[in-house]
Amino acid sequence: MHRDKLRIADVARLTGLNRSTVTALYRNTATRIELPAVDHLCALFRCSVADLLEYMADEPGREA
Repeated sequence: MHRDKLRIADVARLTGLNRSTVTALYRNTATRIELPAVDHLCALFRCSVADLLEYMADEPGREA
């Protein structure tokens, strides 16, 4: 988002995603993401899925 100088509202408008979905992804609080949302984001940012998502193992003592 920073590279393209976009705000959360801009991303929501350009992708058709709900603003709360974009906010949760931006703040790294999302617990799940639908594949069509990933597709819309990759198209907007001209990137691959690997550029958007990173696997991080659960921390000990944290609920899955």
